[in-house]
Amino acid sequence: MELNGRVEGHDVLVIELREDNLDASNVREFRDAVQSLMQDRTRVVLDMAGVKFVDSSGLGALISCLRQLNGRKGDFRLCEMSRTVRALFELMRMHRVFSIHETRAEAVASFS
Repeated sequence: MELNGRVEGHDVLVIELREDNLDASNVREFRDAVQSLMQDRTRVVLDMAGVKFVDSSGLGALISCLRQLNGRKGDFRLCEMSRTVRALFELMRMHRVFSIHETRAEAVASFS
């Protein structure tokens, strides 16, 4: 699992997910890696550039991240979604649950 995290803007952790899929085959590895990166952060952006497919277990992992951050009075934003992944989020009505931004810069700036 290739995840890179770095702080941008006003203490916003940006995590780059560089996998084709977020599904049952790698969701456990994703959860473990994201948990160690997020630790006690409250403002996190997940850059999903390159992700072509998300299944229900991947969606569950993203919801888990959102809940964890909301529990700390924080927020979890998504950006750089492919057209197919965005369509899935809209079909499942997840675009109402997550704050989704076109670009990383927009997502980071939304915390200001």
